[in-house]
Amino acid sequence: MQKLRLRHVKRGTARFASHRDFGRALERALRRAGIPMAYSSGFSPHPRVSYAGAAPTGAASEAEYVELGLSERCDPEKVREALNRVLPPGFDVVTIVEAGGRPLHELLEASWWTIELPGVDPAVLAQLAGILRDAEQVEVTRMTKKGERRFDVRAGLIKVWASEDGLELVVRHSEPLVRPDDVVAALRLLAPDVLSEIDAPLATRRAQGPLIGDEVGDPLA
Repeated sequence: MQKLRLRHVKRGTARFASHRDFGRALERALRRAGIPMAYSSGFSPHPRVSYAGAAPTGAASEAEYVELGLSERCDPEKVREALNRVLPPGFDVVTIVEAGGRPLHELLEASWWTIELPGVDPAVLAQLAGILRDAEQVEVTRMTKKGERRFDVRAGLIKVWASEDGLELVVRHSEPLVRPDDVVAALRLLAPDVLSEIDAPLATRRAQGPLIGDEVGDPLA
């Protein structure tokens, strides 16, 4: 009857929740809020909830997206308010709109990330941004479900700059997807002396959506 797209955040300790943890929390919240969900067919029906572009565990985010299938029409704003009353702290729903146009997963072409590097001087942050921009190729290794995989981090970076908050990155959603921890691993290779004592960089996704030039657009616009 109705499809809604929502944007929610992962803030504070919620960033340590996995994608599966959030999925369970959302389904409980939908039941507690009394949202009239549509269900899949078959022997084990599930509420029609579609996830796209979930941030990795440990990363904060201001731009996580979910699509809900409802069995009857509802006021999107009332759905948002009802969910925020029952969702765990840190998982606030910011925006809900009716779905339309391109599929949600096709709209999420790139992400804007901030990587905070505690204790690193702003001048050094600018230096690190320049090192990343100038690198033609930086290969790192990541363990995946299919085993160890080696890939070029630089190929996924569209834009790199420094700000008061840390390193800013616009990253293309390519295969394999370049994650913030991959960028940190690349920097450890490129500037080992600078990052040798940085144990816990904090990554925050600022935006996620269609790629417009070298900027990230709003998929709900």
